[in-house]
Amino acid sequence: MLTGTMIDLNVGALYNIKGKVALVTGGGSGIGTMIAAAFVQNGAKVYIASRKEKQLKEVSDALNRAGPGSCHYFVADLSSKAGCDALANAIREKENKIHILVNNSGATWGAPFDNVPEKEGWDRVMNLNVKGIFYLTSALTPLLEKDANNRDPASVINISSMASVVAVTEDSALASSGHGLWSYHTSKAAVNHLTRQLAVTLAKKNIHVNAILPGVFPSKMTAFGFSRKDNDMAGGQPTGRVGTTEDMAGLALFLASPASAHITGVCIPIDGGATVARIKAAM
Repeated sequence: MLTGTMIDLNVGALYNIKGKVALVTGGGSGIGTMIAAAFVQNGAKVYIASRKEKQLKEVSDALNRAGPGSCHYFVADLSSKAGCDALANAIREKENKIHILVNNSGATWGAPFDNVPEKEGWDRVMNLNVKGIFYLTSALTPLLEKDANNRDPASVINISSMASVVAVTEDSALASSGHGLWSYHTSKAAVNHLTRQLAVTLAKKNIHVNAILPGVFPSKMTAFGFSRKDNDMAGGQPTGRVGTTEDMAGLALFLASPASAHITGVCIPIDGGATVARIKAAM
């Protein structure tokens, strides 16, 4: 209830991340770059990380030109605990606290059902998409909790996928004919449950953990689908279009800001209604 002094419900207060420190993994391309751009343009100090330094530098330079926040980068491989610990140590050398962690780094692999390579097809995908989230979040928890409170908690945002709730993995728009994304779908379902587990564990530290489940957005993951001349990526979308930077930025800013301070452990679809429309069509 509104009593006494009027509560500040302005957008500038509810969605304020100015001066916050964020780490966005996989920030050198696609959804990671979209989120990093949103944070920088709203005054945050952002670190991006991935394996490809050229991409990181190009993105960092572009975001710094845009401002008013700043962007910096680390080269990192997050497919192992050692790699996660190395990135966490690098962050600790620069910052004594962080406010936002976006676990966006990910990999996929398409192959026929009877010929999925173990190392590339399963181990690499599960290591990066699932294990990396756990170990990096664990390593950075002391920095995340340092400046957090229950009105403005630290935010961990895990980038999952609508693939986590769709069982059709073969012959999709994102895989070659006869191929399936077996490990990718499975890994993203695991991300959803890991998100809920982390949310329960970290709530007492005023760290909130939520997941974003993108549908079709331009990224490295969807580049194959967009490159196919026989494939209309927007055709099956009820909105008549695929996701945009603005769509992703809006949701990421919400989850990173005080506006979502009472939300944790949720997995939020952002697919323009495509998944529920397919369910309706099937019925």
